[in-house]
Amino acid sequence: MIPWEELGRARIPGSDSELVLAQRGREYSIKIAGHTSELMNSRLHGSEDALADYACELIVNRKRPRMLIGGLGMGFTLAAALKALGPDASVTVAELVPEVVEWNRGPMSMVAGYPLTDERARVHVGDVADLIRASDAAYDAILLDVDNGPEGMTKEANDWLYSLPGLLAAQSALRPHGVLAVWSAGADDRFTARLKKAGFSAQTRTARARPGKGARHTIWLARI
Repeated sequence: MIPWEELGRARIPGSDSELVLAQRGREYSIKIAGHTSELMNSRLHGSEDALADYACELIVNRKRPRMLIGGLGMGFTLAAALKALGPDASVTVAELVPEVVEWNRGPMSMVAGYPLTDERARVHVGDVADLIRASDAAYDAILLDVDNGPEGMTKEANDWLYSLPGLLAAQSALRPHGVLAVWSAGADDRFTARLKKAGFSAQTRTARARPGKGARHTIWLARI
């Protein structure tokens, strides 16, 4: 068994936690220091792809679609969105941790097919919540994959994203008939109810971590 090699650490702004990037052969892993479970793994990205695929199905026929992705991760959701959308699309990805952007441009740039080099992609180093608060009817779709579910894990301030005020702000940031898509490790009926209270028409879909196998993850597709 090839041992894991630590490639880097990064402090999560607004928290006391660190992200750890590790490599084993061609496999990459990112986790929170001190936790055994991974936040992401380069071999297990089926549901990250599906987050983009499911949302893009609902906006792909729009002219000059604009998408906001919260959380760069290993770049798989961004890559899937760029693959699904046309040449007139614009995709902004907000990443809170600057080192994650550097990792995507450096040691693990190849794992998702170099999506940051696509001219349709833009990177905002900062909190996706700030972009949501500052936007008014700006996006056709907002995709959130910044935690393991609809609650703040990487930092407590992320709770706002999934609160009623946060959902109402997301609604204001979306264009008419826009889509809010949220990735989660599991189902949460309370979050579904909160989406509906905010005025969204919400449904859930599941996706496997790997094609035909692996953990089943939940993706909310909420429309206004």
